[in-house]
Amino acid sequence: MAIDLRPLFKAYGVRGVVPDQLSLQVVQALAAAFARVVVMPDAGVPAEPGRPGVVVGRDMRDSGPELVEAFARGLTSAGVDVTLIGLCSTDGLYYASGQLDLPGAMFTASHNPAQYNGIKLCRSGARSVGQETGLAEIRELAQGYLDGAIPVPVRSAAETGEIINRDLLADYAGFLRSLVDLSAARPLKVVVDAGNGMAGLTVPAVLGDAAGLAGLPLDLVPLYFELDGSFPNHEANPLDPANLIDLQAAVVANEADLGLAFDGDADRCFVVDERGGAVSPSAVTALVGLAEVTKELAAGRTPTVIHNLITSRAVPDLLSSAGATTVRTRVGHSFIKAQMAEHGAVFGGEHSAHYYFRDFWFADTGMLAALHVLAALSTQGHTMSELAEMFEPYYGSGEINSTVSDAAAATDRVLDAYRAAYPGIVVDTLDGVTVSHWEAHPQWWFNLRASNTEPLLRLNVEAADEDIMEKVRDDVLSLVRETAGPAEEEEAL
Repeated sequence: MAIDLRPLFKAYGVRGVVPDQLSLQVVQALAAAFARVVVMPDAGVPAEPGRPGVVVGRDMRDSGPELVEAFARGLTSAGVDVTLIGLCSTDGLYYASGQLDLPGAMFTASHNPAQYNGIKLCRSGARSVGQETGLAEIRELAQGYLDGAIPVPVRSAAETGEIINRDLLADYAGFLRSLVDLSAARPLKVVVDAGNGMAGLTVPAVLGDAAGLAGLPLDLVPLYFELDGSFPNHEANPLDPANLIDLQAAVVANEADLGLAFDGDADRCFVVDERGGAVSPSAVTALVGLAEVTKELAAGRTPTVIHNLITSRAVPDLLSSAGATTVRTRVGHSFIKAQMAEHGAVFGGEHSAHYYFRDFWFADTGMLAALHVLAALSTQGHTMSELAEMFEPYYGSGEINSTVSDAAAATDRVLDAYRAAYPGIVVDTLDGVTVSHWEAHPQWWFNLRASNTEPLLRLNVEAADEDIMEKVRDDVLSLVRETAGPAEEEEAL
């Protein structure tokens, strides 16, 4: 049976069911294609003398070891040395790529169920590989290898790459600690829900003393730190409110100062306040952004902060008032990383709780964001709920998905209705359509974006008044769903 790679390829990586979609044969072909497109793009010749290298890590999924072995086999057969760093978080892989200046591959399916696995790829220095920056070419070449239409390059024994094993967890933890000093912080009690994902390894190393670092003034209360890719307690997806319930209860029961939740590969961090309330990722973006902006201004530099277009308007409002230049970008990992590098931005944030740092090779790391939140809470004398309220002045709907048969027609229907009702609205098409009434009263805006892979329209609404937000939300959904099929409301991934 012919293998079709198209269903495996997402906007920023590869993901599929093991072994039905993501088999050892497929992974080995992907490795050979990665070597040719990213590692040795100049006709398969290394840019520098000697063999090129790739660093490879994996999360706790049972399928990880054999998939990594197959990927390493594909790379070494192509003449590439492979540095295996074993179990790590995705930002741990980015650290390795940046520190070693090597392209990287992280085997993870993030929050997806146990039968899934995937690969997040990057260039040296943790630079992203997306559909427009090499991923499409990797798919086409790997498909050619699998179909037999393109011969797989054969290297001599002398040219075959070598496998090197390295443990970089302590180095990763020490590097993050060097960026945010918590040694003089006031004591805090912190509940951490690792969701049986990689935070069970990284949190004790960074926030504790498991990596041999000095202890911090933190009383850590662990939830689900056992590494288990079957996710026996709940999905490792904190964006779904159902997966925060245990953390919220534990924060209140332990009278903790805050709670932290990480997804399966521990690159995203979510915050719960001392009352058990979920803190918006936009509020975290503003809080962490302010810390980075303040540091930049103190150093005599003009800071730039990147935010995607569906973060709260509070983010550009607060950070521009603090002296930053803010840049609005499309939703998505590769877009925001490209803008971070282009503008030399000190920080970037997304609604999905991805946080990007110039000092971390412009890559995203939830652990560094967590350190900033802990530093702010320990030095400002406020509770977490008070801090969240300061950085979250508006009311948002969250992301709501509607199943539609014709996304373009539904979008046009909404635009026609709002242009007729509000002649002064501002419409832009940076990513989907954003309709704004923010410069007049009542203040509101919404964004409609079509999914690239599913028949969905994604709606985000924000307003200065909760009643207005609910009215706009309900009106837009009514228009979207006039001829739609069954709809669902959920936070987008």
